[in-house]
Amino acid sequence: MAKSWGGWAAILGSNYEAIALYRISLGIMLLIELVSRFQYLHPFYSDSGTLPLNILLPKSDSLYKAVCIHCYSGSMIYLQLLLSLQVVLAVMLVVGHKTKLASIASWVLYLSLTLRNTWLNFILDRYFHYLLFYSMFLPLDGAHAIDAKKYKYDHRKTFISPGTIALKVLITWLYWDAGYGKYSDPLQGWTLNAKPLPALDTYVRHTVVARIMYGLLGPSGLRLMTPTVVYAEMFCAPVALLGSLVGSKRIVYATIIGMCSIHIGIAFTMRNTVLLSSVACVAWCIFLPSGVGTDVGFSSESKHDKKVKLQQHGASTWAKRHGLSTLIIAAFACGSVWFEMFSDQCNQSHKHIWSTLLHNRWNVFVGAEEYVTWEIAPGQLADGSIVDVWSKSDEVNWNMPGAGAPCTSTARAGRWRSYPYLAELEGEDGEVLWSYLCRQWDEENRVHEAGNEGKKLLKFNFFMLQADVKPNMGFSATRKRLIHSHDCLSKSNFVEEDDGNETFDFAKGEEL
Repeated sequence: MAKSWGGWAAILGSNYEAIALYRISLGIMLLIELVSRFQYLHPFYSDSGTLPLNILLPKSDSLYKAVCIHCYSGSMIYLQLLLSLQVVLAVMLVVGHKTKLASIASWVLYLSLTLRNTWLNFILDRYFHYLLFYSMFLPLDGAHAIDAKKYKYDHRKTFISPGTIALKVLITWLYWDAGYGKYSDPLQGWTLNAKPLPALDTYVRHTVVARIMYGLLGPSGLRLMTPTVVYAEMFCAPVALLGSLVGSKRIVYATIIGMCSIHIGIAFTMRNTVLLSSVACVAWCIFLPSGVGTDVGFSSESKHDKKVKLQQHGASTWAKRHGLSTLIIAAFACGSVWFEMFSDQCNQSHKHIWSTLLHNRWNVFVGAEEYVTWEIAPGQLADGSIVDVWSKSDEVNWNMPGAGAPCTSTARAGRWRSYPYLAELEGEDGEVLWSYLCRQWDEENRVHEAGNEGKKLLKFNFFMLQADVKPNMGFSATRKRLIHSHDCLSKSNFVEEDDGNETFDFAKGEEL
């Protein structure tokens, strides 16, 4: 009989079925993300978009230009071919075909895609970056893969590799960093005595499900629940490792189910977080115990598995097999330590690849949400009508958006969420960024065709609107802040002139 699961091998290692679940689920999530990126190629990655290469490349060093394969050309055909290749590689991960090649190429190309426009980089990309990186050092084709038939060993057997060790260390650090960030919040938004509102009270109000949850738990229930998130994040991985040490599958499964339940709750109660929450659950596959396939009905125990024994390797053999992997992972980890603790401001700038390659902090949702934000962009057309350029609507609505629930969502979700936070861009950068909205409106409304001349966009104002979060699902009166005024007929919106350009008050429909 095989040795029972547990001990240091269970802490440091994993099993082939757990790795297979990791590979399949990561591949599916990556596939979903990459397919969604096709809609963003033109606005954010092409030379016709908001960041053409003639603006990006002069601000990048030679290493950046070499690593960013997506920077070799700004044509849509080239970008579509690259993204299609990434999709094919993601499918290869899912089915388990040439997984070593697929994992390496997927990581390189995802890093390249992120470098092409770092404006869009957020925590979801950091998840993919690290999970794909460490997947390169795992036996992804060991079970439930097209290529698995060429191997003969017990899929339930626990093994140790640099990849399993590093990935478990990453998950432990990830959740500790996220939890400790909340614990050390100077405003104490995640404590029982948070004032004026606990963090969960401010976050759990953005969807219909959130409103139902708010109604069931009430402000008192959410206040009591808030601190539990902090301690769950800080100690979830240590508890799972402890369960592995003592060989308790119940502890490990309970921890994984508990943390995935938190992420599922986030997906249902906060907008634009479904994929992020799903990828966060993928990371926990590495903790799944031996025999997980049989436990969850993913596979059945066979007589063949009982008879096959995994070849044992001594310390010297292990070092020979994993020496290179150990050096690469150690260098990568040391690079992250250097970046966070010793790098200077120049190295942290977007001129270099280091901030994208080595940034390893996960302290998001640190404090309570003080206000909600959304955007509108009233614009004037050639026929004199006023439209909302941002929501592509014929009507300008200044009210808080939300289908049945107040929310911080915008008319443009996904990667467009980064757009309003680029308001500080000036000069040619700002001109290209904001002019894109003019070109996009005109192209989508076919203003160059006969009879559509009146739909041409002449100018617009871009507003960020805010409302303070109040108790009992309340919000304050809306206040607005003008982010940018843009004249679509001018190519010098960022040139200061003394003759006093006229500004159109879209709220009142008159010139100032």
